[in-house]
Amino acid sequence: MFVAKSVNAEHKDLIHDVSFDFYGKRMATCSSDQSVKIWDLNEDGEWVCTASWKTHCGSVWKVTWAHPEFVSGSGNGIHSTWIKRAGLVDSRTSVMDVKFAPKIQGLQLATCSAGGVVRIYEAPDVMNLNQLHAPMIAVGSDDPNSGSGGKVFIYEFSANTHKWTKVETLLTVTEPVHDLSFAPNLGRSYHLLGIATKDVRIITLKPTKEDSTQNQSSLSIFEVRQAGQFDDHGSTVWRVCWNLTGTILASSGDDGCVRLWKANYLDIWKCISTLRGEAVENVTDAGTTGGSLQQSGATGSGHNTARYFKLAPTAHPAHVPWH
Repeated sequence: MFVAKSVNAEHKDLIHDVSFDFYGKRMATCSSDQSVKIWDLNEDGEWVCTASWKTHCGSVWKVTWAHPEFVSGSGNGIHSTWIKRAGLVDSRTSVMDVKFAPKIQGLQLATCSAGGVVRIYEAPDVMNLNQLHAPMIAVGSDDPNSGSGGKVFIYEFSANTHKWTKVETLLTVTEPVHDLSFAPNLGRSYHLLGIATKDVRIITLKPTKEDSTQNQSSLSIFEVRQAGQFDDHGSTVWRVCWNLTGTILASSGDDGCVRLWKANYLDIWKCISTLRGEAVENVTDAGTTGGSLQQSGATGSGHNTARYFKLAPTAHPAHVPWH
């Protein structure tokens, strides 16, 4: 049997969402009045508002609770104090829903916006949510003049000014840049950037502190280190791409090879495999009627445990080589 209880939520406008915590003894509400309220169940079985604050400049559509493993005790008790730990400002349209992932996947948060975009965020250090880094982009220039300075620029978005600001120039990269790619960050305290230029570059950017002297905004200051520079292609490098975990970098160049790069336990990067498209052997696939697979030769500095197959020829007389 269920017993109905009414609560005067004290919001000044429409209530859009109500969410109970893991134990069912705490409740959060949000409203068009731009506020969030926290309610605790007291010993008399009554809901008491223990915290209330204005959290947005528009209607608040959803509230959700993280697993208690990721929640500190600072928000417990009557007249508790809630502290803003992070601001996620990527969306340019209304955020319509938010949801935390199951605990087994760590502290991850999914959001969906009115613009039709779903974003997934992950906290690299669940004990310090301030380490949720502001959005960054890397921009490369193909200016052929090597005397004009660095060709890679790092920009960071400031939640205070809502502007993109250049926070770093990689002065070691002075040749035209053809491609660059940030590695997925799965718990690292620094960022990894792969760069395709006349050779392969791997750069680490470790945030050290914030600079609040420019435009009254909080901008990161990075400790920049070149983790690797390789000319194994012996020619122009056109593309770089990371695997899903950000541990292996693939590069392709005019030498007709795809090379895979990985760091060892000493954080020393080296080529672990080279895929050559011209070294082809015909092998029969017994499971395909009238078909065959062509195996590309793979060579590397260590023992290869994976076999790579060319599933179909890609060359065509009417096709123009594309980089």
